[in-house]
Amino acid sequence: MRILGIDYGDSRVGVAISDPLRITAQGLETIHHNGNDKIVLKRIEELLNTYEVSEIVVGMPINMNATSGERVDVTKKFIHKLKCKFNNIIIKTVDERLTTVAAHKTMNFLNIKSKDKKQIVDTISAVYILEMYMNKKES
Repeated sequence: MRILGIDYGDSRVGVAISDPLRITAQGLETIHHNGNDKIVLKRIEELLNTYEVSEIVVGMPINMNATSGERVDVTKKFIHKLKCKFNNIIIKTVDERLTTVAAHKTMNFLNIKSKDKKQIVDTISAVYILEMYMNKKES
């Protein structure tokens, strides 16, 4: 069974998935939703039907000083919607601090053009979120 990783944002949601053995994480896509969570939930349902997913991990946008801001509240509301719609799947969170910074560093290292970065940054961040969760489970 696989794990789905999610980097939830106001207008875009990055999605990553583990392999069946839960060893590696691969970026799947960025869902563009412009604030409409129904679009995100529908696409996640399609992904759950395509892959054998037993867990979902969502990045929690904790502030650098370890406080919770408005983004945490918005993310918690989204997680509540996930739990209501997919009540047979384990849903966890992981601190996502610096995942976007790591994603930008990766894109810079790979010489990805500036105009293309916006399209994939959320997917790469979702990969980092999923990897952090899988590494945390191992220890």
